Amino acid sequence: MRRDVSGATIEYDLHTFGQPGGRTLLLLHAFPLHRGMWDGLVEALAAGPDRSLQVLRLDCRGFGGSLQGRDALVMEQIADDAVALMRHEGIDRAVVCGLSMGGYAALAFARRHPGRLEALVLADTRAEADSAEAREGRARTAVRVRDEGPGFLADELTPKLLGETTRNERPDVVARVRTMIAEANAEAVAHALEGMALRPDSRPFLEDVAVPTLVLCGAEDQLTPVEAAETLRDGIPGARLEVLPGAGHLANLEAPEAFHRAVASFLGSL
Repeated sequence: MRRDVSGATIEYDLHTFGQPGGRTLLLLHAFPLHRGMWDGLVEALAAGPDRSLQVLRLDCRGFGGSLQGRDALVMEQIADDAVALMRHEGIDRAVVCGLSMGGYAALAFARRHPGRLEALVLADTRAEADSAEAREGRARTAVRVRDEGPGFLADELTPKLLGETTRNERPDVVARVRTMIAEANAEAVAHALEGMALRPDSRPFLEDVAVPTLVLCGAEDQLTPVEAAETLRDGIPGARLEVLPGAGHLANLEAPEAFHRAVASFLGSL
């Protein structure tokens, strides 16, 4: 499905399992992938015991089937796009699950739309803003992507996104991630890099999160390691952390059974 939202066309899908009107799980994808990264979770939830659940997932502007916006893809824009889709579908509140860039957007959702937030799942992400060095690195990469296209990112990013266990034992996952990266739109990648560099430090806000929160992190995550997940857990009242063995930064693809089980158990506890 497609919807025109504030100067962009967003592609999304809404899956309903069992009776309509149940809880909604909103899925926000990682950089520089698309909503297809959540296929396994959608399938697992469809086969699960919760028969009154719907799953809403979208492609961020310029990624997957969504059309490119005009400016930097700030995390607040992703959150606002998601809320616009919720309004269109008649959804009042959602459990928001974001991984990596999707986690940054999930925190922006919690800040901007607390009344629409039922619960929060933050996977392989961090609360801290970029350091000056990280911002400069994103800016250099954005220039290179615009000049050369995103093909080089598959070589540079894949070893950072995937843990050692996956790189050594899961060639299918490695190939899938490389393909998704290589297929990304160059301008969308550059806009997302610029938007991530602009995000604020969310640590002062964490104490204001007033909904049940699950933090997930791959034990082999190099980009947002367990220490970053512990900051989220310690900052959000009542938050729970689960570390997933054998997974890196894309834990839902690398340790799918453990990731899916953790999300399903969390949903069942609400």
